[in-house]
Amino acid sequence: MMWYHISEPNQYLALTGAGIDGVKIAKKAFVLPFQKVTRISITPFDFSLQLQAMTIEKLSFALPAVFTIGPSDDLHALVKYATLLTGGRDNTKASGQSHVQDIVKGIIEGETRVIVSGLTMEEIFRERQIFKQKVIQNVQEELSQFGLKIYNANVKELQDSPGNQYFSSLAQKAHESAINTARVDVAEARMKGEIGEKEKQGLTKQQISKIEAETSIRETERKKEKAAAEADFTNKQTELDRDIKLAKISAARAAEARDAELQKDVEAKRAATELERLRATDVAKAMAKRETEKEAADAKFYTQNRDADALMYKKTKEVEAAYLQATRAAEANYYAREKEAQANLITRKLEAEGISALAKGYAELGQALGGGDALLKYLMLEKGTYGELARANGEAIKGLQPKINVWNTGPAGEGGSGDPTAVIRNLFQTLPPLFSTIEDQTGIRPPNWIAQVPQTNGGPAEKQIAPKSPKK
Repeated sequence: MMWYHISEPNQYLALTGAGIDGVKIAKKAFVLPFQKVTRISITPFDFSLQLQAMTIEKLSFALPAVFTIGPSDDLHALVKYATLLTGGRDNTKASGQSHVQDIVKGIIEGETRVIVSGLTMEEIFRERQIFKQKVIQNVQEELSQFGLKIYNANVKELQDSPGNQYFSSLAQKAHESAINTARVDVAEARMKGEIGEKEKQGLTKQQISKIEAETSIRETERKKEKAAAEADFTNKQTELDRDIKLAKISAARAAEARDAELQKDVEAKRAATELERLRATDVAKAMAKRETEKEAADAKFYTQNRDADALMYKKTKEVEAAYLQATRAAEANYYAREKEAQANLITRKLEAEGISALAKGYAELGQALGGGDALLKYLMLEKGTYGELARANGEAIKGLQPKINVWNTGPAGEGGSGDPTAVIRNLFQTLPPLFSTIEDQTGIRPPNWIAQVPQTNGGPAEKQIAPKSPKK
């Protein structure tokens, strides 16, 4: 009898018997007579062990580990696993699973002991991850021949084997060393904390004062920049409003002028039409026999009237088009000026930010140079101000011809205490050179009665020194 078998999601069917060479692996199959089917689970299982190992230094220890092992999903590996699983003595599933665990245990213990025997205890501690990778790699190489795969491996902390106190002694030593180090660190940290606290308090006060001063200065500068920008924007807005109003007024005036011209043309046409009508009437009264000419005159009158109406309509449309064009031009001009004002506002803001950044840079440069005087001297040297001043002073005195007057009021001792009028005489003697100097400098001449003061004998004498021509 033939049966149809279907495996579970975590199982495969292993078929043997008639018509099958070796083992056939499938998820579903028809089982024929003289054939046998076995369900193989591929669910990984955890394998825990407490391994006793010894390092190259002859130090024994316990290595607890947990391995998660299961069959590989490769069909060729599943054939190997199926052969291993059915290799028990009584060919039951329980005995097959136990047989697999015995093999896995032997492989793990053997490979781990081989790796540990070539390492020192310090190497195992220092290179824990490398040690774990070596164990997994060596065990996987051995398990591959049975179709098994390591899904996860967790090597726990090393432990002392019975009668061995190696790890406990190391732990106690590390504990005591950590306590002593912690005490020293606590005392040192407390000392640094107290010192640092006082230093930070002083620095905090200094920084707060400095920040408050800088903040006050920056707020003042920002307010100035904001006020200047707002004033500039207000001026631009006022100019735009004025230009828009002027454009609207110009457009209205142009429309009124067009209307006046059209009205004038219409009145002229009306007068001409009235004249023609009167002429036609007079001709009709005077010459009744020329009825044909009257009809022609009437036709001409009609044609002119129609042409006048057409011309008036055309002029009206032209005025409307001109008014519309002027309105659009005014709106476009307003939009352009508005955009220009906005662009100018943005430019002024950027310039204000640039000036602020430049002022900040000059302030930092002044601090680096040692004060405002040093910064001013540095900037004057950088801009060549001293050289410009020297050239300007040279140009200022170049070509001058100064006039120098030397006055002599008499020999020394004259007008001494023996002459009671000496004081008055000396005072009057200083007036002529004084008035002469004023006239030379300002062009103002003294009154004639002052200019004609007689010169007494022995009075002041003027000596003019001709100016020297400047050296070229």
